[in-house]
Parts: sequence; structure tokens; C-alpha cells
Amino acid sequence: MNADIRSTTAALRERPQADVLIIGGGINGVATFRDLALQGIDVALVEKSDFLSGASAASSHMIHGGIRYLENGELRLVHEAVTERNDLLTTAAHYVRPLRTTVPIFSTFSGLLSAPLRMVLHRKTASTERGALLIKVGLIIYDSFSRGGGKVPRHTFHGRRRSLRALPDLNPDVKYTATYWDASLRDPERLGLDLVRDGIAVGGSRARAANYVSAAGVQDGKVVLRDEESGEEFPFAASVVLNAAGPWTDLANRALGDATRYMGGTKGSHIVLDHPELMQATGGRELFFEHSDGRIVLIYPLNGRVLVGTSDLEHDMSEPAVCTEEEVDYFLDLIGHVFPTIPVDRSQIVHRYSGVRPLPGHGDMAAGFVSRDYRIEEAILPGSDRVSVLSLVGGKWTTFRAVAARLTDELMTRIGRERVRSTKGLPIGGAVGFPRADADRDEWVHQHLSDFGLERGTRLLHRYGTHALAVATALRQDDDDAPLSTLPRFSSGEFRHMATSESVVHLDDIFLRRTNIGFRGEATREVVEEVAYAVSDVMGWDAATRRSEIDRTLAAVHAADPVAV
Repeated sequence: MNADIRSTTAALRERPQADVLIIGGGINGVATFRDLALQGIDVALVEKSDFLSGASAASSHMIHGGIRYLENGELRLVHEAVTERNDLLTTAAHYVRPLRTTVPIFSTFSGLLSAPLRMVLHRKTASTERGALLIKVGLIIYDSFSRGGGKVPRHTFHGRRRSLRALPDLNPDVKYTATYWDASLRDPERLGLDLVRDGIAVGGSRARAANYVSAAGVQDGKVVLRDEESGEEFPFAASVVLNAAGPWTDLANRALGDATRYMGGTKGSHIVLDHPELMQATGGRELFFEHSDGRIVLIYPLNGRVLVGTSDLEHDMSEPAVCTEEEVDYFLDLIGHVFPTIPVDRSQIVHRYSGVRPLPGHGDMAAGFVSRDYRIEEAILPGSDRVSVLSLVGGKWTTFRAVAARLTDELMTRIGRERVRSTKGLPIGGAVGFPRADADRDEWVHQHLSDFGLERGTRLLHRYGTHALAVATALRQDDDDAPLSTLPRFSSGEFRHMATSESVVHLDDIFLRRTNIGFRGEATREVVEEVAYAVSDVMGWDAATRRSEIDRTLAAVHAADPVAV
């Protein structure tokens, strides 16, 4: 399937009705949009900002079963997540790859008594450290969930000498390392965009998705939609409404006239470092471990950088989520805990970001023990006696397909329809026909993109999956396509193609969600200005608008930086 993703705000106004209206274009919203479109349902999706710009953009870039949730007793969730992880290694092979994960362990028996208490009491106990025996038991259970369909190797355990031979810069106090496999998610926003693209491709005019459109109120049993760019409002009728606004679910319901209190999300922040020595020290694997306060944290090589995270702090949704200096201190300290001889400081941070997890309200329960599972709440749209509003509470990146399948079944029940197609095992977007072996990728590039040369063709395949065919067609037709002088691994034509086919509204959409330029810390003023000039004509920007978009992008990319750009 292949289709352009264009702004469909006008299409929503022209035909202001659908069987299902989805509020929220995060990963669970767009996955449900695709699933409903595959069932032939007339579905519309609106997102107040850009697609995948909220909680879904602030993840740790992993597809994982959540081994630490075993300690919370969430066996059903872990089993489902491991199953979905295995599936995504095939169905999203262009962006999801196996990830070797190593746990440094500094004790043998610690945690054997306190872990069961933590599971029951949902709070920290006197001893928070997990020892080798406890971790071994957890990994045996974790591996068992992959039985009969495992796509990754089983875990291994090594003592101090062998551990330091594999990772020489590791803290010499380490007693053991445990190594298991999960999966990395290289470009989560592009995977989400592929889900939108799939839905539009199969649904045509019956599958409409618009970014920068919000649900602003209710009028005569209809949802009032607001174009966030023009300010125009119009009523939209739906048989059933899905609120998939993530941590903003209560705020979206409040806009619809229902003051729910379902959510209690916690803030998670990350920093991204350009640090070759630290990158080398990881040995190409994720380090996943317990810090001194009992928090599970990670050091993770990704996209030529090192990702470090994450925090787990209570957050007021009326305030913006930003990575604070205190959190940065915490991250630098945790690096020193694992790699004490490698100096790291703020000068090596090229990007930082923060988001709020869509967790349920949890009262006095410790943030780390709040369930990552999901549930569905139902109400009636105010002013209507028959329009149901289903609110998704919870959910995590890895389980988006399973969550969407359950939501789709629930939604179709309410409109009297039955599922006609399963999404399990169905490739997503650019994973269709994607060659997974290196030799096969070289052959694919030679067969389809030989005129671009092996290096550039491979880069296009890596960046877009098999959607590289559509990108290549656009580039061949763009007489002005040329490598950027400021960032030669991209070309001007690529950005023009994004601007015209991927529902780009603002320049920062490109830097933060259509590419990983912002993540890698490459969004300098010079790069931003060159891209702005490349897309100005196709975006219809005059000189004043272009300057405004440049300023907006620099502010967005560097929002958490301690000094002004």
C-alpha cells in the first residue's frame, strides 16, 4: 500500500460525518485508524498538533516486553508485549531491529525477599537492589513468553571476568552481567506515519486524518472541531467517538463537556549525547540497569548517538513537560555508575526531550509501580442520547497493534459491524517487501535504485523502507534536487517530497518527526534555514512566513536547552 498523507481538514468540513471519530493522533490513535480503515469503516482522525507529537514522540525508542513489569505482577501485559515485539520484528522490519540488552549486576541474593513485597505493596522496600538470582528468575519467565514464536535468542549469564572482557569500561565492581534481547525502534514517528499512510491507502475517502485539528466542544450532539491554524470551527457528526488523547484524555473529555479524572501520567525525560567513547563502551548494546535509587534506567546507542534515560516523576498536565537540569544531573550520575572512567558532561548533550506517560490515576502508589496496562472507559457524549465516547486509559508503544485491535472490535460492536481482517502479521508501510538481510538489501537497491548509487540508495531504503520507491520517483522528477550543503546525507528534493506528501504543516514537523535531524543534534540555524528555503515554494511561504517558521523550529528543537540558540 502507498498513498500520500495530505491535510484533510477541508475534506472533514466538506463531509462532516463518519462512523467513528478518533481524537488523538498518537500511536494508539493512528493504529486504530488503520485497523478501522482495513475493516471498511468510515473513520476520521484529528490531532491537535502534529501526528505522533505528544507522548508517542517521547519514548525510549524501544519495542520491549517490559521485563521489569514482572515485578509488578503484570504477567498478562508482559506476555502480550513480548508477543507483539516478536511480531513487529517482521511487520515493521524497516524500523524495528533486535537489540542486545545487558544488565550489570552488583550482588547475588539481594531483592529475593523485598521483590515479592514490592509486588504486593506497590512501594519501595528497604532493599531495592535486584541481585543475580532474582534477575535470573525474571529472565527465565521472560524467555518463556517467546516460546513457540521467538524471534530473538535466549538470555545468557556471565561472571565478572567474562563480563569485563566483553565490556572493558564497565564498572569493575560488577559481579555478573545478564544479556537478553528486546528490540530497538529507530524512528518511531515515521512508523506512526506509515500507519496513517496505510489507513488512507486502503480507506480512500472513507479514511481521513488531519493534524492540527482539535476537538473543541459539543453542539447538538456533534463534536465541534477546530482548525488550529485558521481558528475555524465546525460541527462533526459521528456514531461513536474514541478519545485516544493519551495523557491529555481528561482534557479532551473536558472539552467535550465531561470532567473525567482517569489519568495520572508521569513525566519521563531523556538526553541524547554525541560521545564516541561512550558509544564504543556500550559495545553496540543497550545497558539496562538499576540506579542507586532503585529506578530502572538505560544507556542506549541509537542513530549514531547515545540515548540516556529515563525519569519517572509526577507531572501536572497544565504545565509543559521539559527535561530539567536536575534530571540531567541524574542522568550524568547514572552513566558514572556504570562507566566510571568515561568522563561525560553537558557539552556532549545534543538533544533532550521529555513527555508524559498515559498512565491511569494512581493515588499514593509509587510512580514506578503504576500499571502500564490499558483499559477502556465508556460514557455518552453530552447533548446526545446515543453517541458513545470510549476513552483509552493507558497503553504503551509496544502493544499498539493489540490495543488498536481491541479498540476496533469495541467500536465496531457499537456500530453493528464485524471484523473482516486481522492486523496480526500484516506488514506496516515500508516493511512490505522489505529485505531484511544485508545482501538482500544490496540486491534490492541494485534492482530498484541503481541510478542513485549503492550508498544513496541504501540510505533511502534505510530511511523509508520500501516507500523509498515513491521517494525515488519524486526525486527523479525534481530537477532542482541536490544534496544539502549543510547536511549532505539529505537532499533538497527529499524535503520537498515530505512537504507535499506527508502532511507537513510547520517546518519543525520535518526536523522533529519526519526525520531524526533534531534527535541527532544537527538542527543548526544553517541547516534549518537551508531546508526552509528548499520547501518554501511548495509550502507557499513568503519571506515573512519562512522567517517565522525558522524561528519556530529553532525554538522547538532547542526548547529544553539551558542557553538560547
